[in-house]
Amino acid sequence: MNLTPNKSFLKVYNVVIKFQKYKSNTDTTSNYCLESVKKYDYENFMCTLLLKGKARTNAFAIRSFNVEVSRVAEQVTQSTMGLLRMKFWEEMINSCYSKDFNKVPHHPVAIELYKAITDSKLTKRYFENLIKSRTERFIDSSFLDLEAIEQHSEKSLSNVYYLLLEGCGVKNVNADHAASHLGKAQGLVQQLRSTPLTKKLNFIPLPQNLLVKHNITHEELIRCIPSERLCDCSFEIASRAHQHLRKARSLSSTVPHEGQGALLPAVVVDNYLERLQKVDYNIFHADLQSQTFGWLAKLWFANFLKKY
Repeated sequence: MNLTPNKSFLKVYNVVIKFQKYKSNTDTTSNYCLESVKKYDYENFMCTLLLKGKARTNAFAIRSFNVEVSRVAEQVTQSTMGLLRMKFWEEMINSCYSKDFNKVPHHPVAIELYKAITDSKLTKRYFENLIKSRTERFIDSSFLDLEAIEQHSEKSLSNVYYLLLEGCGVKNVNADHAASHLGKAQGLVQQLRSTPLTKKLNFIPLPQNLLVKHNITHEELIRCIPSERLCDCSFEIASRAHQHLRKARSLSSTVPHEGQGALLPAVVVDNYLERLQKVDYNIFHADLQSQTFGWLAKLWFANFLKKY
């Protein structure tokens, strides 16, 4: 699924959406992080570009770390090798909190994280939760129910938002509450978006209890066979995601101004849920298999209004 817009589109929107410019120079550690997020996490890359100054630099360090740990599963064929790689990132985080730069690995992500951790006092526990969430997937890759997806999303996504907020200088219980719900909404949506890739990922993204409830076989997911039963299942998951998104946005007035930009991916989540509704919750519908670009205008407008 290619979510990167073509050049003609960017030319059309260049007048309307003035994203902050950046230099594509992978010789520096900061640009390595930027390019990594751009390549592997394009939607969050566009959201992060709208942050400013140190908040943006911190955000790219955090998101590039998340890219690295989330891609481990794609890079290995044996869980043992995956666990060893996760151990490297765990030790890297420990070195970043040692207050001794000489102990930090000569890796661009490690160097940028060391700077962010030192400058913004990022909470170590959040990084540990990210690593733990990815490690757990090597042990048990399936989800029993929606609650299991929410728990995984809290560790793997909400913790990213907690770090992004801290990188923006925000340590606020209301902001964290909003981030918790946004992470869960995004996690549920990710499972829906991953389902057409079931065969490639060798993983069943949807919760097992809902598959049983709606009498959906793994074969139907692997072969991307649409059905009313699957639409009903998708509706249940999307409804839960929408509840979390609505709650996250209801807290926006209590989130400090400096932290609003960190939660901009809510626009991406909302955009997918709207598109899914338009195709009657058929997650295999052709219209959902490529990204449209109206979300970029929504993203710019939300940022302009200082909302998410």
